[in-house]
Parts: sequence; structure tokens; C-alpha cells
Amino acid sequence: MTTSTTQVGFVGLGSIGKPMALRLAAGEALDVHVYDVATGPLAELEAAGAKVGGSVAEVAAAVDVLCVMVRDDDQVRAVLDEALTTAREGMVFVVHSTVAPGTPSELADLAARSGVRLLDAPVSGGPMGAADGTLAILVGGEDEAFAAARPALEAMGTKVVHTGPVGSGTRFKLARNLMHFVSFTAATEAQRLAEAAGLDLKALGDVVRHTDAITGGPGAIMHRETAAPIAPDDFWHGVFSHVVALGEKDLGFAVALADELGVEVPLARLAEQRLRKGLGL
Repeated sequence: MTTSTTQVGFVGLGSIGKPMALRLAAGEALDVHVYDVATGPLAELEAAGAKVGGSVAEVAAAVDVLCVMVRDDDQVRAVLDEALTTAREGMVFVVHSTVAPGTPSELADLAARSGVRLLDAPVSGGPMGAADGTLAILVGGEDEAFAAARPALEAMGTKVVHTGPVGSGTRFKLARNLMHFVSFTAATEAQRLAEAAGLDLKALGDVVRHTDAITGGPGAIMHRETAAPIAPDDFWHGVFSHVVALGEKDLGFAVALADELGVEVPLARLAEQRLRKGLGL
């Protein structure tokens, strides 16, 4: 019995794209073709067994699935425009770049005119997840296109989520990253408070990473199907009432300490006001 080989292309070999492509090159039943304007990553991919193309068009002509991880919307459009000059009908164009919410649908319409199917599939997990193949890949697009790209996606990530139609992968990623970067901003408030209190900031960071690994961090509250208000007889009402009691107490103490030390903590003040309502109580 023979196993069919999927021809996969990868364009954009930067800090996340290169390790993603290396995971593809190490995958089973995948024949990998790569292109980038920089020659260094191409040599590394060639040494790993990938075929190096001379252009986007050359790679697109050879593959069933073309993965793209470039910098921004304009670069994604430029890669798609060139790929459509040679792509065979039915090819799946996979956008791993994080783009504007309306871009995937616009590009999917353009690709469809040439018989090419498009998935928006941004990733979460950073260079570390890309290197060890544990990325979360958030995929928007039609079922058949998702099925065709799935062997390649599963070579690069351990959590591949089909989020819905084209564009939903990008919206999923933006919601996830909203929490990511707001949390970073909150972390900077905590650092300023800790520094003003004479504490060791590196030790605080170690504790945050340690306890978030145990509790799940902000994701620990994200188990409900809806963000609507919670009925008093709902299981989560009791759980979140306990969270709010602790949260309002600790936030109150932290804000009082910040006032004492002269530290600005606007996110903490906003959280103190909005935690209860945000949790649906």
C-alpha cells in the first residue's frame, strides 16, 4: 500500500515561518517547496530536505497547498497575486500572517476567480511553538480546503482548530491577542507597583509564570459558551461570585498600595470597576 504525498509550499522564512517550514520538512508524506527573498533560510531548508524555488510563482506551480507567513496584508496580497499566475486549480492558499479582519474574505474572492481556495490560518505560540511543532493554528475556510491542508497544518501544530468560514481564523486570533497584549500591559503595571514596593521583579515574573502554568492564567475563566449574564441558579454563578469576591478584595488592596506609593495603575482601577459585570454577575 502506497501513501500519497502532499506537495506543500512555504513562503516567508522569518522568525516564525522558518521553524514552521522546518517542521514541514521533517513531516511524513509531505514534499516541501520553499521560497524567501533572503538566501540564508533557504540554504537551511534545503539542508533539511526541502526543494528551493526561484520565485513564488515557481513554488505555486508545484504544490497542492501553499503556506504563507509574511509581514503584513500588502505582502500577503503580493504573494497571492504572483501565486495565481501559476497555481493549478484547487490549490489551497493558507495565510498564516495576522492580517486585518476584512482581508481574508477579500483575498478568498480574488483567489476563487482562478480556482484557488483560501484559508486564513494565523498561529499562536510564537517562535518556541513553531520550533517544537506545538503551535495553535486557527483556521477559517471551507471544509474541503481545510481537509486538504490539514496534513500540513498538523505537522506544524498540536492544536489545529477549524474556527468556521473564511475570516473566522483571523477574528479568533485577534480576540486571543487582545487578551495577550492587555495582559502584557497589566504586567507592566504590576512591575511598576512591585518596583516601587522594593520587590524583585524577576522573582515576580518567575512566580507569575509558575502559577499561570498551574491555574491556566486568564484562560481559567473561559469555559462558558456565552458572555451573557449568568442566572443565579447557574453553576458558574457560584464559581464567579467567589472569583469576584477575591478579585475585588485583592484589586482594592493593590490600588490602595499603588496610591500609597504614587504608582499609576489605570488598568487595575478599570478591572476593579468591571470585573463583576465582565464575568456576567
